[in-house]
Amino acid sequence: MSTSTPTSWKNWAGNQSARPRRVVTPRSAEEVSALVRRAAEDGLRVKAVGAGHSFTSVAVTDGVLVRPEGLTGIQAVDAEAGTVTVASGTRLEDFNTMLAQRGLALTNMGDIAVQSLAGATGTGTHGTGRASGALSGQIRGMEIVLADGEIVTCSADENAELFAGARVGLGSLGIVTALTFAVEPSFLLEAHEEPMGLDEVLSRFDELSTDNEHFEFYWFPHTDNCNVKRNNRSAGPAKPLSRARFLLDDELLSNGVFGLACKVGKAAPKAIPTIARISSKALSARSYTDTSFKVFTSPRRVRFVEMEYALPREALTSALREVHQLVNNGDEKVSFPVEVRIAPSDDMWLSTASGRDSAYIAVHMFRGTPHERYFTAVEKIMTAHQGRPHWGKLHTRDAEYFAEVYPHFKEFTALRDRVDPDRRFGNDYLRRVLGA
Repeated sequence: MSTSTPTSWKNWAGNQSARPRRVVTPRSAEEVSALVRRAAEDGLRVKAVGAGHSFTSVAVTDGVLVRPEGLTGIQAVDAEAGTVTVASGTRLEDFNTMLAQRGLALTNMGDIAVQSLAGATGTGTHGTGRASGALSGQIRGMEIVLADGEIVTCSADENAELFAGARVGLGSLGIVTALTFAVEPSFLLEAHEEPMGLDEVLSRFDELSTDNEHFEFYWFPHTDNCNVKRNNRSAGPAKPLSRARFLLDDELLSNGVFGLACKVGKAAPKAIPTIARISSKALSARSYTDTSFKVFTSPRRVRFVEMEYALPREALTSALREVHQLVNNGDEKVSFPVEVRIAPSDDMWLSTASGRDSAYIAVHMFRGTPHERYFTAVEKIMTAHQGRPHWGKLHTRDAEYFAEVYPHFKEFTALRDRVDPDRRFGNDYLRRVLGA
């Protein structure tokens, strides 16, 4: 285990920072246990940080900051059970490669792959899916270091209450050191992407959600244009994008040109609606078939801040029309598309899809651009529909609100009181969203 001198830390977006007392890089659960015990002796709080891809201050601490780089790699493969156990600091993109080398794959994932596994699951990162949503829902077992330094394991059959809470635990119950995921044989996805008008997408929303394994769309503010993505399993053969098409669409247009457009919009906000009309028509229809994780994920090089809310699925169309009206009738100039995804109901206590089929509306603003007024107005719409904010994305909700919209919120906070009564893993963000 290595311990470094105090240093400042910033997240990926640059909107959160910390100056911890100590920065520690453990290489085993035993070393995590030791550092937690030492922190307790010194009266310090402990927070594990992953790739820093959360926009909230969920990982910020002035105590001991635990870095993930020493906890990486696959620990066990159980072919009969269809599971793989992996160290919690492993990056999702590396895990995908490790699985592919063994002919295996995750069933679903989000569209960004730079996160650590513990960070992504602990904040409820999700993809879009008719029958599968959150990455945390694919967890079958966990190894966690609790506030007293005890190393425990949990699953649906062992410490089941801890398992129900810790899969989306916000880092509030302990430090996750290993995760066991359900996996399956590698598979191909056929991707079909095409422009579509907003009215058509919303009128066909139920059909598109039902008829496709993975459906999402992006609406371009200041226009009525959308880009619709449908991913479904394919028997093959693989027909990946050509290198030239990938570089043109995903690197040049979606990152290079889009990033330049955002910078122009930041300097001259009045130009944003014109830029939006042009950029919304820049990507043409395309279809390709490739390894699942190469279809699920895409490079994101333009930095931004984000807010995302999960709504009851039946509220999606009316809520998005309200956001559309907000942008059209207001003074906000929004350069980033609004992303819409879906997920089925699940049983994880703090999952944003807990107990209800959900649709997600995510709004973004280019890093350094004032976002507060836009996000506040959108949040008002989302909360009117009983929305639940993504734990790792910007919002202003507190424990009183969450007690109303999460059916198992009281069970989670009671569990936290038992396993971390002294709030060894607490910080200001957790005090706000979970209570004292």
